[in-house]
Amino acid sequence: MSKRYFVTGTDTEIGKTTIAAALLYAARTSGLSTAAVKPVAAGCERTVAGLRNEDALALQAQCSPELAYELINPITLESAIAPHIAAREEGAALTLEVLAGACLQVFDRQRDLTLVEGAGGWRVPLNDDELLSGLALELKLPVVLVVGMRLGCINHALLTCEAIAADGLELAGWVANQVDAEMSRPDENLATLKQLIKAPFLGRVPRLQKADAAAVATYLDVTPLV
Repeated sequence: MSKRYFVTGTDTEIGKTTIAAALLYAARTSGLSTAAVKPVAAGCERTVAGLRNEDALALQAQCSPELAYELINPITLESAIAPHIAAREEGAALTLEVLAGACLQVFDRQRDLTLVEGAGGWRVPLNDDELLSGLALELKLPVVLVVGMRLGCINHALLTCEAIAADGLELAGWVANQVDAEMSRPDENLATLKQLIKAPFLGRVPRLQKADAAAVATYLDVTPLV
């Protein structure tokens, strides 16, 4: 049976793509078919093939069988700013209907594990009326939360968990990702998070010099998801 999840984070730049790619790698190397969607990506570079996003390319590398880039990242925005602002400035149609339709095209592939990666945190605007969290709600996707381990992470994590629950969605699992190598009392913070977050703990990823999918996957347990 195909398993599908929405990957979000406690903030931007806390390793959602790193964790998502590693989870896909773990599933792929255990013999499962995989797919990913990065519905909207801001901060794309111009290439001979068109606009390309580094995060979306990292996800594409873990899709097995391979998926075309346009399926993985249907909305490409050049400016590395909030997606709704970039979309407005670049004339892109950024709506739940468009993004949901793009995700369904990938879901039709019926892969064993499909991850839909959000942008930024849970409450990211798409336009004047819609939020990206609405995509997970529209598609009825359980959520995987990446907690960026740094000062303030407990508050950010608990507020995000409350928002996910308020939207009526299941928190399928969470990962502690050490984004600040100099964080004070990381073990104590992690213990508090484990006590307060009522969802499967998928792993703790330290600050790595080479945080590729294979290296990160050794710290994660994909079993609760698949």
